[in-house]
Amino acid sequence: MTTQPSLPIAQVGTRSQRVTRMGLGSGFIGADPAQWPRSLETVQTAFDQGVRLFDTAPLYSAGRAEEAIGEALAGIPRDQYVISTKVGRLLDMETRTLHFDYSRDGVLRSLEGSLRRLRTDHVEILHIHDSDHHMEDALAEAYPTLEELRRQGVVRAIGAGMNQWQALLRFAQEADFDCFLLAGRYTLLEQMSLDFLALCHQRGIGLLLGGVYNTGILVTGAVPGARYQYAEAPVAILDKTRAIEAICARHGVALAAAAQQFVLAHPAVAAVVVGAVAPEEVRANVAAFSATIPAAFWTDLRDAGLIDAAAPLP
Repeated sequence: MTTQPSLPIAQVGTRSQRVTRMGLGSGFIGADPAQWPRSLETVQTAFDQGVRLFDTAPLYSAGRAEEAIGEALAGIPRDQYVISTKVGRLLDMETRTLHFDYSRDGVLRSLEGSLRRLRTDHVEILHIHDSDHHMEDALAEAYPTLEELRRQGVVRAIGAGMNQWQALLRFAQEADFDCFLLAGRYTLLEQMSLDFLALCHQRGIGLLLGGVYNTGILVTGAVPGARYQYAEAPVAILDKTRAIEAICARHGVALAAAAQQFVLAHPAVAAVVVGAVAPEEVRANVAAFSATIPAAFWTDLRDAGLIDAAAPLP
């Protein structure tokens, strides 16, 4: 295995943590225990392809995603990669069930379990996970615990991961976070979070963007049954995707490449975190990240009104 990343590097926030500009999302890795060798190969392929940011959580495949990352990377020097995991859902390993817990004790127990599964004594980035309906507990108990862990050097950067930007805006205004993981809310199809991204850039909060394919449609295109936000895509999204695809075809640009590279152009965005469950998906994602896209493509998208005129272009 190579020891040097072949992907570009960016700093996350104002502290010293750095990541490759593409990370592996592990949301569905390990979901099928019968496919365990493939899960390990997926993680190993990401490392071989130059990815050095591995994002996970106890929620993902009920701890199996963390176990797969820990096993797959076990033979690699720990300073060669960055792990991002999450707290807020406490996993019972005997039953593989989870419950919300944003208390100090819950955060510490969750991190302890993650470290065991990941086979490491630290993680670089620790997020508060999906606290949409638990904001008061997250701010009053989870955040001070994360801040304490950062001060002690147990973690290097602290953040919050959510599928909405409005709650993250409150976090940005009321606490001292290094980064946020925002899923699905700044994509080629949706830029309503631009003001939030501008605030993050102003305050030195690095953004890791998940869901850049909007759970599928920005890879598959507007095919029958295309998925958008974990459901069948509505007509308006299908129509917009078809219009984007037409401009992609005119310029010879892959839709997935446009989806990744568009969001990376925003100065607040440190990295995209792209999910995969098979080695070939990892290789396709890295190819999309690295593909050459002509400037005229982005201009045509903007002139057609398909992306917000205020959105930075690559």
